[in-house]
Amino acid sequence: MTVTQGGQTTGTAQDSQVLRRRNVPEQSRSNGSATQPPEEEDQKKSQMVHPSRSLKMPKLIVLKPRTSILQSLDEWEFLIAPLLFTLVSFFTRMYKIGLSNIVTWDEAHFGKFGSHYLKREFYFDVHPPLGKMLVGLSGYMAGYNGSFEFKSGETYPEELNYTFMRLFNSTFGALCVPLAYYTARELNFRRSTVWLVTLMVLCENSYATISRFILLDSMLLFFTFTTILCWARFHRLQKQSFSMEWFFWLFLTGISIGCVTSVKWVGLFCTALVGLYTAEDLWNKFGDLGMPKTTLASHLVARVAGLIVVPCLVYMFSFWVHFLVLENSGPGDAQMSSLFQANLRGTEVGKDSPLEVAYGSRATIKNMGYGGGLLHSHVQTYPEGSQQQQVTCYHHKDANNDWFFYPNRDEPVYQPDSPLIYPGDKTVIRLIHSQTGRNLHSHAVSAPVTKGDYEVSSYGNTTVGDNKDHWTVEVVSDAASRDRSKIRTLTTSFRLRHTALGCYLRAGTVNLPQWGFKQIEVTCVKQNNPRDVYTHWNVEAHWNERLPAGDPGSYKSPFFRDFIHLNVAMMTSNNALVPDPDKQDDLASQFWQWPILHVGLRMCGWDDHIVKYFLLGNPAVYWSSSLSLLVFGGLVAWYLIRWQRGYDELKPADIDHIHYSGLYPVAGWFLHYLPFVAMARVTYVHHYYPALYFAILTAGFMLDWTTRPLARKDRRIEWAVYGLAYAIVIGLFVLFRAIVFGMEGKSQQWRHLKWFDKWRISD
Repeated sequence: MTVTQGGQTTGTAQDSQVLRRRNVPEQSRSNGSATQPPEEEDQKKSQMVHPSRSLKMPKLIVLKPRTSILQSLDEWEFLIAPLLFTLVSFFTRMYKIGLSNIVTWDEAHFGKFGSHYLKREFYFDVHPPLGKMLVGLSGYMAGYNGSFEFKSGETYPEELNYTFMRLFNSTFGALCVPLAYYTARELNFRRSTVWLVTLMVLCENSYATISRFILLDSMLLFFTFTTILCWARFHRLQKQSFSMEWFFWLFLTGISIGCVTSVKWVGLFCTALVGLYTAEDLWNKFGDLGMPKTTLASHLVARVAGLIVVPCLVYMFSFWVHFLVLENSGPGDAQMSSLFQANLRGTEVGKDSPLEVAYGSRATIKNMGYGGGLLHSHVQTYPEGSQQQQVTCYHHKDANNDWFFYPNRDEPVYQPDSPLIYPGDKTVIRLIHSQTGRNLHSHAVSAPVTKGDYEVSSYGNTTVGDNKDHWTVEVVSDAASRDRSKIRTLTTSFRLRHTALGCYLRAGTVNLPQWGFKQIEVTCVKQNNPRDVYTHWNVEAHWNERLPAGDPGSYKSPFFRDFIHLNVAMMTSNNALVPDPDKQDDLASQFWQWPILHVGLRMCGWDDHIVKYFLLGNPAVYWSSSLSLLVFGGLVAWYLIRWQRGYDELKPADIDHIHYSGLYPVAGWFLHYLPFVAMARVTYVHHYYPALYFAILTAGFMLDWTTRPLARKDRRIEWAVYGLAYAIVIGLFVLFRAIVFGMEGKSQQWRHLKWFDKWRISD
């Protein structure tokens, strides 16, 4: 990889104001070292030592001096150094990786998801599919057949090559090290700083530990690192706009954004950083009155294509492959639309179901909102309000999801042997819960959570009740027919309007408290919004012995509809991951604990016979990087105050360096950290790891900036300072190596590592 020597302005003319100039070249250097040809340097030394000889006998100086080993190493440092760092990185991530033969921590989740890909069973998870598909690929390459259940703490069977699967994952973590090296070079750090940033990533214990298991975090970090590298390289090429290399790094940035977002939605924070940079870049170009409008438009189109269209295509492609591979019915079917489920192999949805619903039919009714569940009731009652039987939406299939279609109370009582009657559009019906015999009911009582809606309950029975058990069918559409006189299994979308109150049956994205088993709240919404898909319902499964079986699954569900449906379902489920006040989660932690390394995480049981792993960072890396964030704020404030007082000590190149090599890493940290401050969901220490990388880059910038006078005065002092930093980072990694490679035997052996009470290493 080559490194652009110096930078250039982006989007502003040479005579623009200083603060609008970007990436102006500094002194000629390569990673902080003066770039002077060895031949010229040796000739100058020769002239200084023997000035008379160089004047009297010029013909004697005709042979080029031999290149020393140190000069060769210096010249090829950009290849040799990252290669050595990478080799050590593979060792730290892979050494003794198969020592623990039990399912460790979240391997119970992601290993199981990989198994679903191998069995091609549809499942549901809150994360996008790319990382889990890679886990499935590692299992396929290891010869695994997907039969193991990955129960937490369970011993891996001999036929499952879990070591290979872990090695596959650890490769992503190991490759983060050379990515950090080249990113630091692109940020124009001096060589000593580049090495320090690389060492901080290499010797970060938490990075090394979490990369050793079948998890998504190593992949998330890898694509985060690639995104920042591609962005930094693209920025350095601004003077070469529209060149092949410029387009290459632009689209590679877009691909990387798509990949990091396809692993976890945390990647959206990385996307926001690139978006912030792009907005600023285009704004500066917009202010350049000398730039032709066609050129400005070309820049805009190129960025829309490379940084919006390409990431979206990559993200959608991961879901297309996800749907393509998972062709069999599995545990996650209920999160998808009924029509989608009906097209899965081995599904019971719509199987042998009569096409048309009649009175007396027993059916499951699914909400067509994104992530919608099945209309459900159970014997438990509301703790307040009417205190009648609860009605919810539930994603798992059981008998409490079944309802009978009955005529309303103003019509003749239903008789099983009476002529078949098919309800359709504008028909007033009753729905009777098959397990309890109670009617679907609503009344002018506020819903338990959404107080602006009416409560929906199950009340009475086939004989006891009133007109508040009546619901009017309003057919919205039918994928199979334009005839609205009948309700068809899977294909008919309909709404249920409460005949007495005029409200509509709705199941949104609100979850009930623990007394409602965290199931989705069902209400009767007063507003009539025909476009509200959460008021749309369809019959998913249908049983009626008097009607012939049909084949409703012959109709396909469009990919884009399934894509949107699944993503909204993921979002809904992710928002529901809130701390349970009735349960104590010893592994959870708070956002304020992460930057100060206040807490760690036990990844497995702590019995003496278990190989133990403790997720804890390198104290030197954590504390120095967190401190650098504060110091950077002070640095910026210092220069702003001096600038306001008329001091002009910063050159345009210095301002540019602070802006892009310092301010943007700090912005990346805030974008990755602050959302977890506002999130209501349960959080763990590994949620900080992407933000930690930006803190490391900030630490690199601060040391690089503050030691510049030393570099100019005496390089030996500079290297002494950096040598001490190297030793501390490496030394602490070695000291805490046991929590990375596995602790065997009694945990009391490592009580010297328990510096704080929350570091529960030896308890």
